[in-house]
Amino acid sequence: MKIVVLDGYTLNPGDLDWQALQAIGECEIYDHTLADEVVARCQGAQIVLTNKTILNAQTLSQLGLLRYIGVLATGTNVVDIHSASQHKITVTNIPAYGPDAVAQMVFAHILHHHQQVALHDQAVKMGQWSASRDFCFTLSPLTSLKGLTLGVVGYGDIGQQVATLGVAFGMNVLITSAQAKTGLPENIQWCERDTLLTQADIISLHCPLNAATKYMINSDSLRLLKPKCLLVNTARGDLINEVDLAYWLNQNNGFAAVDVLSTEPPSPDNPLLSAANITITPHIAWATLQARQNLLNIAINNVKQFQLGKTVNCVNG
Repeated sequence: MKIVVLDGYTLNPGDLDWQALQAIGECEIYDHTLADEVVARCQGAQIVLTNKTILNAQTLSQLGLLRYIGVLATGTNVVDIHSASQHKITVTNIPAYGPDAVAQMVFAHILHHHQQVALHDQAVKMGQWSASRDFCFTLSPLTSLKGLTLGVVGYGDIGQQVATLGVAFGMNVLITSAQAKTGLPENIQWCERDTLLTQADIISLHCPLNAATKYMINSDSLRLLKPKCLLVNTARGDLINEVDLAYWLNQNNGFAAVDVLSTEPPSPDNPLLSAANITITPHIAWATLQARQNLLNIAINNVKQFQLGKTVNCVNG
């Protein structure tokens, strides 16, 4: 059985081991694959693993032996699921491989904003502490998280972990989701989305991207936010209208911290790259060593179960 990995570098830049996958069958692993290389590289393969390399209907129609696509991520938008089903190709994904990693990044951004560690580190190294007449100095207000209201939009695995961390910091936590939630832990309360937007000091997005949530953060919703609210997005870039957010930020209405953008890598003219009051990380919330190892383990198990006729994490049937 021939297995092809189209874009293994992001998952494994060299610190993980492909050996368990290679033990399953003939295995060709590519760090990156261009669009015009996909068909040639996948010829003769029964199993293809992809992270962000697109497998569209035209490509799938040329791969007559393909029977299984494993997406090395949770989102499956890189695969034409309808076409795969028509060709009787099983498609699987990797759910819940690192919710703790993403939640950790959310609070890395929150703490970066409220503690200003990098700003003060730079000032010390530039000699400002040495030149100070006092034993300490601050360049911006420092804020305790205790007592602030954290709004979590979406209450899946990641949203739940973010909410739990918020409670641990002594925050009041509001959540909103498509369906109302009951029986929640102490200090976590469900509310309607607009209520959350108007009451939260910090808002963290964790909902799926779909027709109902695309551009949910826009000029209208931004007007509901408290002055100086911090908006955090580690979910999907298109939850936010980036032009509207850039305008809001440049008016000094509030702050943002994002790990995802609408197009990745971003175009140099993406308005958020030059906006004020924003911190941007390059889609790395998911990418701790432990989370990537867990992802790889799940991906390998998905393949093994498919070989045994016990498909797990299937997204098309």
